[in-house]
Amino acid sequence: MKPKNKFQKQVFELSQKLPSITQAQEKWAYQHCIEHIGRRTKKGIIACLDCGHSWNESKEIADNTKMKCPQCSIRLKIITTRKMVFKQSAYFCIVTTKENFQVLQFFLIRYYAKAGQKAQYFISEVVQRWIASNGKYETIARLSPMSYYADVWTFGSKLEIRPERDHHRINPTSIYPRQQLIPELKRSGYKGDCFGTNPFDLFRTLLTDSRAETLLKAGQTELLRYFAGKYFNNISGYWASIKICIRNNYKIKDAHNWRDYIDLLHFFGKDLRNAKYVCPKDLTA
Repeated sequence: MKPKNKFQKQVFELSQKLPSITQAQEKWAYQHCIEHIGRRTKKGIIACLDCGHSWNESKEIADNTKMKCPQCSIRLKIITTRKMVFKQSAYFCIVTTKENFQVLQFFLIRYYAKAGQKAQYFISEVVQRWIASNGKYETIARLSPMSYYADVWTFGSKLEIRPERDHHRINPTSIYPRQQLIPELKRSGYKGDCFGTNPFDLFRTLLTDSRAETLLKAGQTELLRYFAGKYFNNISGYWASIKICIRNNYKIKDAHNWRDYIDLLHFFGKDLRNAKYVCPKDLTA
């Protein structure tokens, strides 16, 4: 889709200037996004599915044990199986900046391995998220056909401005540790951990709602993870109780159950600003 307004034109022009993924980034992605397997036969012969090296292991090793390949030194998860062919796919994210934009680059990694052969890897950038300091954003992506599967992309298509789709909300397997941040995100208290949250949702929430920054700096990361994204406005009905928790240094470790608990307190007419109620010593009980 051609850029239609000034904001889209600016984003598309800057996207053409982004550097390609480096060899170091690719290597890191392969190591941290794919599960490396040592295929073991019933006779005790182990095959490293990364380099193709095989050896006879005399020691008894339980399945799921981690051990190094003597050839390539990669840590393998040992699995006893008759299966010969292994396939995996995962998403990898690079967090960077371009001028005053926070940029998220998402790459799809595909892995094909067969016992006795060197593994084959494929990596391709499929989505870019461009977020301005005020939270306004635009998406650049490849075409994706209508499908029930989230990792089906038309790799022959170009990275262009695309309308918002659910499959653009990627929660990556790993995020490259060297992150570049705009000043507004640095001030929010973000230190590189997304707490299992979609990074796009987390960044936009931090840039558009000061309550998210309050939660992050107060260490209420479970609440931030639970509410982050398009449902963050739902936190309004619980904010008075959350502030009581923060004042009393009460960390909420189970946001879903705590929210249900507060709803029950409200139903029974209890005081939602009383630490006795909103900061239970034993939430489960």
